[in-house]
Amino acid sequence: MKNKKQILWAGILLAAILVLTGIYGIYRATAGKGDAGGKTITVQVIHSDGTQKDFTVNTEAEFLGQALLEENIAEGTEGPYGLMIEVVDGEEAIWEKTKSYWALYIGQDYASTGADQTPLHDGDSFKLEYTLG
Repeated sequence: MKNKKQILWAGILLAAILVLTGIYGIYRATAGKGDAGGKTITVQVIHSDGTQKDFTVNTEAEFLGQALLEENIAEGTEGPYGLMIEVVDGEEAIWEKTKSYWALYIGQDYASTGADQTPLHDGDSFKLEYTLG
């Protein structure tokens, strides 16, 4: 009886691993990819006082996080979901300190991906807006 339970649990564990591997494979296959080669993007920064600064970025990066770091527009820490943007254009927004964060927009739409998962295409525009929680 004990042996049957062990076999059952081993089968359940194996099935779970196979399902998770499949989900990860589907995610990797369908995840957005940035354009290879040079591209020009714009990044608008809205500071806590409402002032804005626009950056035009020429980059070879395929994802936004890399471009922001390369151009010294943003700084942050690496977390389980990639770059956690904490400083933009010299202004800090850290949730744990001030209950604020940098909201990322792709065009006018609130991003559903982090900076490291946001692919770049020539002509894209982004906005980083200081936001209180």
